[in-house]
Amino acid sequence: MRITTTSARRRRAGSAAAAAVLGLLAAAGTPAYAATDGSVDRAQDAPPAGHSAPVGTAGSARSAAGIPLAISRLAQGPGRDVAITIDDGPDPRWTPQVLETLRENHVKATFCMIGTKAQKYPELVRAVAADGHQLCDHSVDHDVTMDHKPVAYQRQQILEGKAMIEKAVPGVAVTYYRAPGGAFTPDSRAIAAASGMRPLGWSVDPKDWSRPGLEAILSTVKGKLPQQPTVLFHDGGGDRSETVAALKQYLPWLTEQGYRFSFPARTTP
Repeated sequence: MRITTTSARRRRAGSAAAAAVLGLLAAAGTPAYAATDGSVDRAQDAPPAGHSAPVGTAGSARSAAGIPLAISRLAQGPGRDVAITIDDGPDPRWTPQVLETLRENHVKATFCMIGTKAQKYPELVRAVAADGHQLCDHSVDHDVTMDHKPVAYQRQQILEGKAMIEKAVPGVAVTYYRAPGGAFTPDSRAIAAASGMRPLGWSVDPKDWSRPGLEAILSTVKGKLPQQPTVLFHDGGGDRSETVAALKQYLPWLTEQGYRFSFPARTTP
């Protein structure tokens, strides 16, 4: 009888521990800057209102690989650091121009690549990696509705997109995952983190993809700078001449303002 009672207690303790872990996963909610960032959990299984982690504590839940499940929206570094992120490429016309602008300003950025485009233009993936930029998985084909699709579909989009980028540049790590259109779910964040990729959002969005004009882009990126921001730009998906022109002015301006360039936070909240 004593052995049976002890075993039951152990089973109850194990169940309680498992429930606690599941609770942490569910509570890894939307961190700072969610109001200006489309990258939020939009699926039916997103944490309910009031369950988001407060500023400074989001990301306490981690994958077995030690990657926080929370969406990163800040740059690495203790102070005036900026993370430049570039989405929807690689593109044979615009990616080389973005790379040249970054090179001229001694800036390292994070390129969020669509798997099918990485597969089509592997030489551009290699050029990005050769310049010392970070690689980010932006899914297989940029399905902005994937947060409404089954978990198996989300897993396929995330892991196959990562594999396509890795095949283009063997041996180079893909360290972030950005959901298309910011369409994260708790499941997609967990899948990405388990694969060693930090879920990546943004804190400044000039909507350059919509071609609002050079002055509108510059006004947004200069006027909405939180501490340690992650800024969103695009090198794919259409005419990106305004983006290139904006980067040519914005990057030296940031340097003049005393900002430094780094990558998005990966292992800290």
